[in-house]
Amino acid sequence: MPATATAAVGARGFGVYVHVPFCASRCGYCDFNTYTAAELGGGASREGYADTVLAELKLAARVLGDTPPPRVDTVFVGGGTPTLLPADDLARILDGIDRTWGLAADAEVTTEANPESVTPESLKLLRAAGYTRISLGMQSASPGVLAILDRKHSAGRATAAALEARDAGFEHVNLDLIYGTPGERAEDFAASLEQVVAAGVDHVSAYALIVEDGTRLAARMRRGELAYPSDDVAADRYLAAEAALDAAGLSWYEVSNWARTEEARCRHNLLYWTGADWWGLGPGAHSHVGGVRWWNVKHPSAYAQRLAAGASPGLAREVLTVDEAHMEDVMLRLRLASGLPLAVLDATGRAGAERALAGGLLAADEYAAGRAVLTVRGRLLADAVVRDLLP
Repeated sequence: MPATATAAVGARGFGVYVHVPFCASRCGYCDFNTYTAAELGGGASREGYADTVLAELKLAARVLGDTPPPRVDTVFVGGGTPTLLPADDLARILDGIDRTWGLAADAEVTTEANPESVTPESLKLLRAAGYTRISLGMQSASPGVLAILDRKHSAGRATAAALEARDAGFEHVNLDLIYGTPGERAEDFAASLEQVVAAGVDHVSAYALIVEDGTRLAARMRRGELAYPSDDVAADRYLAAEAALDAAGLSWYEVSNWARTEEARCRHNLLYWTGADWWGLGPGAHSHVGGVRWWNVKHPSAYAQRLAAGASPGLAREVLTVDEAHMEDVMLRLRLASGLPLAVLDATGRAGAERALAGGLLAADEYAAGRAVLTVRGRLLADAVVRDLLP
């Protein structure tokens, strides 16, 4: 790591991401770096995974050396399905992070989970280990939509798991939704939103279905078995989510995320969106420290083999240029409800902001105060607005 990158590590916040690449089965829409038991082959297993992650953590501590972060503000364990690992292993990983760099007293510690992979007992163990937040993949309340997405849980299991997490003492509970799946009706999505609100969660994420090349879902669409998602339908679903969640007291703070209070916002994701530092542990995990970004080898076997040999699992890295850093800053911060200062834009960007304001894509009161903040219509066209604000 260049000294310029580590000189002020953690000054804008420091997080740790842990990637757990295991899944019981592969969902038809998923192109994440995940593997079922049949796909893993030799050299990697769930049983030894916590030890492998802890080995990378030791390497990370050596790399940062005399310039460690002042504290770890957030930890996010994602996947895959992290809760396929025993709760004891997830506890050991968290304890290792604490021993290495020290968790802040108010650290946010999140794990993702599929609803069928947790029980009231496992949730209590995770909470006792220090996990404060859980993000459950609900996707839909419609059995038909879940079947098209190849989800294995029943339609009511996600909201039941959310209630169990609350009973286990989790401070914050998120439910993830996907909208725009072929065959999904407006009433199906309305029912999903009703169940989310009834579950009383304090955070909701809702994403339009993206069809990724190489997935089963993409193959079915190419064969004509399923229709491709409609942009107009996706826009209607987004507006329905905004209306229902806002009425229930959840406010948007990022284009695809709503929270009941400021404390319920996902602080780990906010680190990403505001250009802070984080170290990613696990196969395929990405890291960012002081403008240097790198990523690990993707396959769990290659990842484990490198660490067993005492080598870095890093595959490649890049040092962001000033222009690249500016582009990412505009792209990410514009998606936030806090927006970005107009002063960071060049003449081309300010002209683009004026056009966006005239088109009703930026909030007039915020613009008058010197900030670019998306309106609801602007959120629907966020990518186009970003392009207009860049050189």
